Amino acid sequence: MRDTRESRLLLILLVAIAFALITVDIKGGEDSPLGPARQAAAKVLGPVERGAATVVDPVADTVRAFRDTATNSGRTDQLARENTDLRQKLASSDMAAGRTKQLDDLLRTAGAGGYTVKAAQVIAIGPAQGFSWTITIDAGSDDGLTRDMTVINGQGLVGRVTTVAPTTATVLLASDPGFSAGTRLEGSGEIGFASGGGDSPMKVSLLNGKAQVKAGDRLVTFGSQSGRPFVPGVPVGKVTEVQANAGQLTKTVLVEPFVQFTRLDLVGVVVVPPRTDPRDAVLPPAPTPGQSQAPAAPAQPQASGPAVPPAKPNGGN
Repeated sequence: MRDTRESRLLLILLVAIAFALITVDIKGGEDSPLGPARQAAAKVLGPVERGAATVVDPVADTVRAFRDTATNSGRTDQLARENTDLRQKLASSDMAAGRTKQLDDLLRTAGAGGYTVKAAQVIAIGPAQGFSWTITIDAGSDDGLTRDMTVINGQGLVGRVTTVAPTTATVLLASDPGFSAGTRLEGSGEIGFASGGGDSPMKVSLLNGKAQVKAGDRLVTFGSQSGRPFVPGVPVGKVTEVQANAGQLTKTVLVEPFVQFTRLDLVGVVVVPPRTDPRDAVLPPAPTPGQSQAPAAPAQPQASGPAVPPAKPNGGN
């Protein structure tokens, strides 16, 4: 239809009629004269609408499903990220708590022995300087460290410093087969020499072949001249076996170290030795009969024993 004056008048007339019918239908309510016509139209158009809905609804459902899936996927990803963050925070909290306990144990041991220590963290393990049982720590000459300083942790003897760089140092562990340190037996004070056993227990040769020793007895370091390479009184380990040595001048015992060398993290380098030999004061209280020994909890500082003459060099590496 061309846009003419007559067509425009016709369109206006049809719109007016439509508004009039709508007005009559609304005012009539349920009794509207257009009700029958509306019902007839519903009967005709209803099946068409239902058919169209049948075709369109799966598409709409699919769109809604994709939308909901995207929403749920986003929520799942968010929850996963939150769980990961929470686990990391818990791990960091546990690590911090573990480090705090290690530091507390280290300071308690140092206080009991009268040692001045420089705390350091283990940053590497493995062969170094030709040794097979070593660790690298994050402290060096810039921190006042020098060769042949004693290294301890909250449980006892870790080893000795062998090489020093400005910011790092290498420590020979007491478990190394080439390691050697003088020891003193708790109580009796019997002197011996301990050597590392790698994955096996340490071996201690007591100078007195008739020394009275039994499983469970504990040993500490004997000490060296001027505290180099070993300061006195550091817990070494407990006797697990006394080997037969009939006719020999020395007695050999196997010793389980107090320190767990495969779990080292925080250590302390003794930069100033004690003024007097602490003897057995750094050892934890002896367990009562029927009670298991717990070397991982060093004793609170106790009164140190009487001063002793400077110890002879222990022959350590």
